[in-house]
Amino acid sequence: MLEFKIGQFEGALDLLLHLIKENKMNIFDIEIEKITEQYLDYLKQMEEMNLEITSTYLVMASELLYIKSKMLLPQVKREEDQEEDDDPRTELVNRLLEYQAYKDVTETLREKETLRKEIYTKVPEDVQEYLDQDIKINTNVDLDSLVEAFKKFLARQAEVKPLKTKITEKEITVSDRKKRIRSILGNRKKVSFFEFFEDYSKEYVVATFLAILEMAKEKELKIVQENTFDEIICEVA
Repeated sequence: MLEFKIGQFEGALDLLLHLIKENKMNIFDIEIEKITEQYLDYLKQMEEMNLEITSTYLVMASELLYIKSKMLLPQVKREEDQEEDDDPRTELVNRLLEYQAYKDVTETLREKETLRKEIYTKVPEDVQEYLDQDIKINTNVDLDSLVEAFKKFLARQAEVKPLKTKITEKEITVSDRKKRIRSILGNRKKVSFFEFFEDYSKEYVVATFLAILEMAKEKELKIVQENTFDEIICEVA
């Protein structure tokens, strides 16, 4: 006899599908007598455990008994050349197939919901000032070179460790990152540009990069590179 956990099913059709799969039956050729016996055993277990048996389970039990009784009767032909009466299991099979389709769709939607939770969103900001090509920063490195170096940095990090994005309750702001950068420079005076990126989450990386640009523009720090392809250094202005 099959064993199953009480209360793990979402309804009568869910239980029925489980029994069919566990018995490795062809859904189009259900052994109705065996399935009915196991289904009634399940209801008996619920009753013994003083669990509420909803009307849907009882209705399904009566349907199974009805189908079982019809299949025990001799099959009658309308005429000698005509097919036998319709299979009494047909309607039940169609309902099970429809329910299985809904379950599959639900599982797909649940996976998409999980993926959607990994997306970080925020209120749009005016970034026009960062698009101004006339921005002057206190550095001997031009803005295009800095952006290109930043892109290469992200590419290297992606190869070492996947960039994971997650929703956080505390918003990471440019202002917060500027405070942290000031603290680091206050202790060390000179720091590699890439050392400021302690976290590789999307919101952290963007906020840090914008903070460095703002601080350079406001002459709080200098971004220097002694020779082409040398390490980019941020130092107190």
